[in-house]
Amino acid sequence: MSNVEHKECFGKMFPDDLHLKHNAPNEGKVFTVRLNTVGGMLPTTSERSIKINIEQWDDCRQCSEFDSCYKLCIARVTLESTIVNQ
Repeated sequence: MSNVEHKECFGKMFPDDLHLKHNAPNEGKVFTVRLNTVGGMLPTTSERSIKINIEQWDDCRQCSEFDSCYKLCIARVTLESTIVNQ
């Protein structure tokens, strides 16, 4: 187990893909995803959007842990998308 202390935001640039809420912002430190649905008998996702917080991205880029954090974020998103698509 690692004894390295990381910032609280470490690995949290993207929202959690496994627990996305509909009709609400799903926020990560940098990226926010919104899935809007329309009601009825069979609700469907009608609009998807992504927002990028450039100020937070710039903050991340200045962080000494950026490379490691970004790699962890990408690994997590890859694994989450594999699970979601099963």
